[in-house]
Amino acid sequence: MTIVLIILAITIILFVWGKFPPDVVALLSMMSLFLFGIINLDETLSGFSNPTVIMIASLFIIGEGLSLTGWTALAGQKFVQWAGKSVPKLLLLVTLGSGLLSGFVSNTGTVATLLPVTVSSAYSIGTLPSKLLMPVAFGSNTGGLLTLTGTPPNIIASNALQESGYDPFSFFEFALIGIPLLLIALVYFRYIGFRLLPSNKGENQPVNIDSEMHEWIENYSIGENLYRLRIRSMSPLINTTIGQWNFEDNYNISIIRLKRRFPKPLKRIKPFVELPNSDTQLCYHDIITVKGDTIAIDKFILKFSLGILPFKNVQGDLKEELLNQEVGMAEMIVTPKSLFLGNEIPMGFYIEQAGIQLLSASRNNKPLKDKNVAVKAGDAFIIRGTWEKIEALKNTYKNLVISGSPESMIKSLDRLNHKSYIALGSLIFMIVLLVFKIVPGAIAAMLSAGIILITGCVPMTKAYKGISWISVVMIAAMIPMGIALQKTGIADMAANGLVSSLGNIHPIALLGGIFLLTSGFSQAINNSATAVLMAPIAILAASALGISPEPFMIVVAISASTAFLTPVGTTTNAMVMAAGDYKFTDYLKVGTPLLLLFLIVSLVLVPLIWPF
Repeated sequence: MTIVLIILAITIILFVWGKFPPDVVALLSMMSLFLFGIINLDETLSGFSNPTVIMIASLFIIGEGLSLTGWTALAGQKFVQWAGKSVPKLLLLVTLGSGLLSGFVSNTGTVATLLPVTVSSAYSIGTLPSKLLMPVAFGSNTGGLLTLTGTPPNIIASNALQESGYDPFSFFEFALIGIPLLLIALVYFRYIGFRLLPSNKGENQPVNIDSEMHEWIENYSIGENLYRLRIRSMSPLINTTIGQWNFEDNYNISIIRLKRRFPKPLKRIKPFVELPNSDTQLCYHDIITVKGDTIAIDKFILKFSLGILPFKNVQGDLKEELLNQEVGMAEMIVTPKSLFLGNEIPMGFYIEQAGIQLLSASRNNKPLKDKNVAVKAGDAFIIRGTWEKIEALKNTYKNLVISGSPESMIKSLDRLNHKSYIALGSLIFMIVLLVFKIVPGAIAAMLSAGIILITGCVPMTKAYKGISWISVVMIAAMIPMGIALQKTGIADMAANGLVSSLGNIHPIALLGGIFLLTSGFSQAINNSATAVLMAPIAILAASALGISPEPFMIVVAISASTAFLTPVGTTTNAMVMAAGDYKFTDYLKVGTPLLLLFLIVSLVLVPLIWPF
């Protein structure tokens, strides 16, 4: 018992210190328990086969699917647009939006999606990000209480209840307390929290995809010399391939994109060829986006019997034309040792070996207007290709610098495609399986994640990147600590201590004690680890009094998500700290009243909804 308490104390100290990653700390704790003979091999590794861990890993993939297919960006863009120029309205919308999103997407994914949108919107309506970002983080923590899968502590509490012989919580059961708490958070930030939030002027405004497009239009003139043309019935291009005509050399134009418009019976044919190559076939009624000067385009139209379609050289139209979840853009800078030096490359040219198009070029911060560019060191290009090709480019070709983050840009796209509806459908499918208890929760999540992977909503290369392995490993490695606490009698001792000191007063006093103890842990260590530690203690305490453990497990889930007092209690708090230029005391000042409100509301409502 003494050894376990020493290991637990050291584990908590290391969590708070933050010198080592939390998953490493958890693994060290797990190995220490085994080496001291507290737990056997099966118990040591039991966390890695636990349904909770499998389910949480699957949920990260589902959340990644919603982000990569545009749903989270679209939701974030919409509710920020609804705010108009009203700061209080924007405050309510970002808090509510983060709460609703985090009920179905991971808290981290929610904040990652809304952070750049919130910051840019704050500047655009004349306020500061520090007035909005903490509500986004706290809103996502609270919104996780809306569904069973909203946050790991919910799953941990439900599975602990089931393992003790009780019925697990249903999918939307948490919403009975989650909705009132989210409303409390909204009212608090609107009338109290907003006044407590600091007015910190951040130095750097995060760049989102819209600002990137605006900069590229200004610096590279990427919209110039772009035209949309339609292949008419008399065109000699019909049923030929692009490679047969050698358009770059013979006609001084490049084909950027192709939209195929077929009659309804043939709609199953792929409607777009985002990156046409020499083997792409041209058909009647195709709409091709081409790049070339006005004279070359006029000659091209006349020779090949083409119709011209209107094309606005504006940011929104260019974004619609050139970007989507599959194809993106980035800035590429050529270094003095690059293999591209000395080559003359036409703008719009598709480099098949690299899988990219060169759209526009700039030299000495001035756009190059020539169709053909003789590459020099320091030249900058706007390139277009699949997101995977852009990411791979810097690893394939040495002495090239890819500016920006394609990985984060794709998650900022708010356009939907067929994969978007597959990702949403897989989420709904999982919810149906959970609501009607058709299969266990871990299986439901795995089936949904499998659909997202098989259909390509999340490429296999991104699947493992999308999982927060630190969280998954940490939860799996902390489960043996819960076993050790029960095996050595520490959990019984803690439960009996709570029962003798608070339970004899009233079950609500015991409920309050568990809330404060769990919340205290969550300010310093991960909420999942806190829930793993407190779940068995809460169940034993309820059993000792002979009352239902359900209200106590609900309180464990709630209080584990109330890491409002420090920036280290949860990843979302840490994510907004730099962008909002927050200090440690800012969290304490803003979070303390909200934590007390949550305590009072929980002690009033939880016993009414889940009687003792």
